[in-house]
Amino acid sequence: MPRRMIETNVTEEDAKIEGSLRPQQLSDYIGQIKVKENLKVYIEAARRRGEALDHVLFYGPPGLGKTTLAVIIAHEMGVNLKVTSGPAIEKPGEMAAILNHLEEKDLLFVDEIHRLNRQVEEVLYPAMEDYCIDILIGKGASARSVRLDLPKFTLVGATTRAGLLTAPLRDRFGVVHHLEFYAVEELKRIILHSARILNVFIEEKGAVELARRSRGTPRLANRILKRVRDFAQVKYDGVITEEVARTALDLMDVDKLGLDYIDRSILLTMIQKFHGGPVGLDTLAVAVGEDSGTIEDVYEPYLIKNGLINRTPRGRVATQLAYAHFGLGLAETDTLLSGGNTPEN
Repeated sequence: MPRRMIETNVTEEDAKIEGSLRPQQLSDYIGQIKVKENLKVYIEAARRRGEALDHVLFYGPPGLGKTTLAVIIAHEMGVNLKVTSGPAIEKPGEMAAILNHLEEKDLLFVDEIHRLNRQVEEVLYPAMEDYCIDILIGKGASARSVRLDLPKFTLVGATTRAGLLTAPLRDRFGVVHHLEFYAVEELKRIILHSARILNVFIEEKGAVELARRSRGTPRLANRILKRVRDFAQVKYDGVITEEVARTALDLMDVDKLGLDYIDRSILLTMIQKFHGGPVGLDTLAVAVGEDSGTIEDVYEPYLIKNGLINRTPRGRVATQLAYAHFGLGLAETDTLLSGGNTPEN
């Protein structure tokens, strides 16, 4: 299956460009107003006391700025930033080595922290609470445990699946923030800002059209901006207008709600094969040929946020908005089920 244009997980191309587009200060950060205002207070208080910031956990869908906020916190605190991820740390000794090399007030950012294995996670418990780690020296009967003191550091964890964090780890974070999807106006400002940095000529209405189809996600907004820029330069006069944006995104199979072929397949499968639901997650996953966890974590959040799917105790249900998006009424479902043509989006 080809990679989705609206895939929210970071790609190699995203990694190359995001660094240049990331703000370095909270005052330049667009969106997440409540999170930003609270962080301003916590950072200022920590600086006045001359202490390390309390441990911070960010959770929410991918692409909403968790890594960017970690970078900003380190910059605002004037400390070093060490970046790693849960899957990259396989052994307790690796985590102990990372912690032992931190300096006073340093910030350790662990992406996908829910994917830390249990043995590695247990190293973090005393490190986060008492700023120390226990090292086992020797083997067998002669083995002994040595406690090493650590500098007072800040752990910033990021996860897309907060429910998978163990209670002992989650409870050790003093600051916990959920990142929300962005409004169209916020995404428009991000797109216009990124366009200035990338020297892309874009009209405000063109930026609005890109924002409407970016699924509330800055990472997608920046990626879409780059792809539409290509169309504008090759097929038009280099300026992204509303018409250029609409035409290019239609060609990239991203519709007016930011849905692609997989999203539409999920919705149409529910409508066509299951009378709109309710349908169980595992059954739906088999019907569309996707992993149930991927549907739940990647596709569903945006579909639910936009009122296209409801979760009920009996399963997933396609809403009236989903029918309307395909130009259908609830009464037309029987036509589809009896072999009628799928309406064009």
